[in-house]
Amino acid sequence: MGRSPRTDLLAGLTVAVVALPLALGFGISSGAGAAAGLATAVVAGALAAVFGGSNLQVSGPTGAMTVVLVPIVHRYGVDGVLTVGLLAGVVLVVLALARAGRWMAYVPVPVVEGFTVGIAGVIALQQVPGALGVPGPAGDNPAVVAVRAVGAFLAAPHPAALGLALGVAAVMLIGARLRPAVPFSLLAVVAATLLARAADLPVATIGHLPAGLPAPSLDFFEAADVPALLPPALAVAALAALESLMSATAADAMGAKGAAAAAGERHDSDRELFGQGVANLVAPLFGGIAATGAIARTAVNVRSGAASRLAALVHAAVLAAIVYAAAPLVAGIPLAALAGVLIATAVRMVEVGPLRALARSGRGAAAVLVLTAAATLAFDLVTAVAVGLLLSGVLALAEVARAARVEQVPLHGEPPGGAAAGAGTGRDGERDGERALLAEHVVAYRIDGPLLFAAAHRFRPALTGAGRVRVAILRMSRVSAIDASGAVVLGDTIAELERRGTLVLLSGLRAEHHRPLDALGVLDRLREQGRVFGSTPEAVACARRHLDAEGLRSPAPTADRGGVR
Repeated sequence: MGRSPRTDLLAGLTVAVVALPLALGFGISSGAGAAAGLATAVVAGALAAVFGGSNLQVSGPTGAMTVVLVPIVHRYGVDGVLTVGLLAGVVLVVLALARAGRWMAYVPVPVVEGFTVGIAGVIALQQVPGALGVPGPAGDNPAVVAVRAVGAFLAAPHPAALGLALGVAAVMLIGARLRPAVPFSLLAVVAATLLARAADLPVATIGHLPAGLPAPSLDFFEAADVPALLPPALAVAALAALESLMSATAADAMGAKGAAAAAGERHDSDRELFGQGVANLVAPLFGGIAATGAIARTAVNVRSGAASRLAALVHAAVLAAIVYAAAPLVAGIPLAALAGVLIATAVRMVEVGPLRALARSGRGAAAVLVLTAAATLAFDLVTAVAVGLLLSGVLALAEVARAARVEQVPLHGEPPGGAAAGAGTGRDGERDGERALLAEHVVAYRIDGPLLFAAAHRFRPALTGAGRVRVAILRMSRVSAIDASGAVVLGDTIAELERRGTLVLLSGLRAEHHRPLDALGVLDRLREQGRVFGSTPEAVACARRHLDAEGLRSPAPTADRGGVR
């Protein structure tokens, strides 16, 4: 299976060491329990490795998913969370079959960074009760719960839990700077566990864990609950798709510089969605919660030299062995130590460099980032992403509107041979007379950029603002796109000019722009009257004939410069 089996085995072992405290911590933080976190890491980790679209991705419970699952646990209980995971798996498989993976690439970077910052904040706030050693207060908003937990701690302070949490977090953060390759999370948790036992510290521990995975069961599923659980399941599926594909993309970039570079492979987005769908379909049967690709564990996998799926499979196998052989030892881990692990993980999720670069790139990107992060803290992740996408869309449309413009342009360039050609001849006099006549009665506008709803409202005043002229030529060759709103505005503009007695001619219309105009009948009458032309010289010749027909005689027509559109 792997190109470097020994390296993949070592990488898988390393990832398992890092993943163990995270799986336990995220399981507890979600409200489903430590056993659910381990089951997710084992089952989803193995299935996503086999069926997924990335050779380097490691999947399991993540902080982002925990943020979404906490309110579901509060409202529907653990059975509801398992049902949500099952439904989300179905949705992901459907998305994969519909080949929706490519659409995930269109999420703007400020939105991604914003909800990453928001997730980090929520994860850290969720750990406050555990770090302080107080029971989790009631409430859905993590900031409110954290404030209540601080109040409970101040009313009856007991520093043992806080000391363990801060100690574990400090060891992880400082150790990561000094020796990034060392799994300080596990070392810190082991040290905290030994200290708690030796000193008989009054801190809560994980407690009993089953020695093995439970038999697969659908006892949690109630068909009557599906309508109520479908909206949160859609939210979970959307997050799983987004986070998994982002993680797989990051793995591609890291793998191109590491041991996997020789493979020259990139992930398959649709297969990755399918693999995550299968993982989320099966994990709930064993008591596991919803899973996604995990960027932190994937990064450790790549940096440890992984080159194939074997590493992720080894990671799942090692965790399974721990579940079967070391459950009593794991049961003694203090909850405060796991809270410290997750607090450190939240801090490391926020990378200052990219945030500073985005803030410098423009106020729009900074606003999207800040608003997405704030919405994550105030509401939930799905709402935050929707808000970020909406604001990004509005800002993008504003940029489109600014890029589009209308300008009045001269009808002629210099005569063939340059301005001095034929100077002093009668022919120049005729040409000058013709230009003067056309300039007096004919105006030409060139429309540049997209004629879309975001910019269309700017065109009508510009096109109808000139004084009364006999002929208006609308040069369309530089229009990059037209939508229905743009077509309607163009039709209204033509109608207003014609009410003023101005003959409207169109030139240079691209073939791909006929559809929206034809669908709304904008060009029907113009075509019937022969007022749509392939080039500007043809439109100018028509304008000249019109002036002649009105009794405004012009000199004999001269050769127009060809190729002007």
